[in-house]
This record gives sequence, C-alpha cells and structure tokens, in this order.
Amino acid sequence: MRFLVLSFLLILACLYLTMAQGSFDDCCLKYSPEVRQNIKRRVVKYRMQETDGGCNIAATVFTLKKGRQFCGDPHSRWVKDLMRKVDIKIQKTNLLKKVKWRKMKFISASFSPNMHHGNQREADKIK
Repeated sequence: MRFLVLSFLLILACLYLTMAQGSFDDCCLKYSPEVRQNIKRRVVKYRMQETDGGCNIAATVFTLKKGRQFCGDPHSRWVKDLMRKVDIKIQKTNLLKKVKWRKMKFISASFSPNMHHGNQREADKIK
C-alpha cells in the first residue's frame, strides 16, 4: 500500500515539473531600443511573440547570424522596416538557391554520359 502511494506521489511530482517547464516560454520581457545599423544587417530571421500563453507582451523577436536574439515593439516604425528588409533578404536568398540548383542540375545533365557525343556514337554502334 505504501509503495502505491509513494509511486503515485512520484508520478504527480514528475507531472508537476513537466507542466511547470512547459509554462515558461522563451519570452521577451522588454523591448530593445532602436538598434544600430550594423546589428540590423546581421538579422537573418524574426518571429512574432503573442501575449497568449506564458508571454506578457507582444513582441517581434529578431535572430542574428550567430543565434543571439533581441526584441522590438511590433508597433514601432523601425521594427516594421526591419521586418520588411528581412523578408526581402529571405526572398533573395531563396531565389538564389533556386537559380544555383537549376544551374547545378543543368551542368550535371550536360556531363551525363548519355549526352556526350562520343558516348552516343558508341551507343549507336552497339545497337
């Protein structure tokens, strides 16, 4: 009987700790003032933090190249401008990746043995 009670209490304690960890999100607690231009250039992505859940303020969380983060007021002008610039940067990066992929695909197709004229002539002789 004691073993069952102790087991039950142990399970409850584990559940409590698990739920407590889930309630502490990675939240911004305050906004950064407008940041310097060299920091703005290193931003690679952003996400929106909503007030629902464990976060108390709505914020835009910017991530720098090396993973550091800072928060901005989503209603301020510099945050909206930076979000727009990051979106453009991401679109350009995705476009460049597509162009490089197509070039690689074309180059690899050009060097395929079936496309080479010498190999094609030998293949015709075999037929």
